[in-house]
Amino acid sequence: MAITKDKKRDILAKVGEALAEATSVAFVSFSKLTVMDASAMRRALKQEGVRYFVAKKTLMRRALIERGYTGEMPSLPGEVALAWTTGEDTTVPSRSIYTFGKKLKGAVTLVGGVFEGAFRDAEQITAIATIPPLLVLRGMFVNVINSPIQGLVIALDKIREAKV
Repeated sequence: MAITKDKKRDILAKVGEALAEATSVAFVSFSKLTVMDASAMRRALKQEGVRYFVAKKTLMRRALIERGYTGEMPSLPGEVALAWTTGEDTTVPSRSIYTFGKKLKGAVTLVGGVFEGAFRDAEQITAIATIPPLLVLRGMFVNVINSPIQGLVIALDKIREAKV
């Protein structure tokens, strides 16, 4: 069934607003996705602060072109949705979709996205998806800083033991 022009304008406006507020966007290809899996995925994404919207590809392309991102837009094969976040951790949408893709054995895949104002292909977005969450990265950084100090304390303790 065809969509009316008013409905298309509404969808285009919604996608445009989503892109305007988004810090990063993942293009999600979904096929053979059951309603139960899709509902579970949407709930989990919502809990992580990721918004998810399905629209016609032509309307998505138009909104993306109007937004003026740099680079070449990746091809959007099959059924495509947008997953985006407005939060501090810009890797959340791609990481969440990547995780669901592994759980659902390929029913959901990353086909590209927008990161730091530029289009990224599927390979780049998948690489971004494998970056650990921000809190984990901060913990790793603290470990790196703490390691030399810890080594110094251990060395001083060995010196103290040798003198006693």
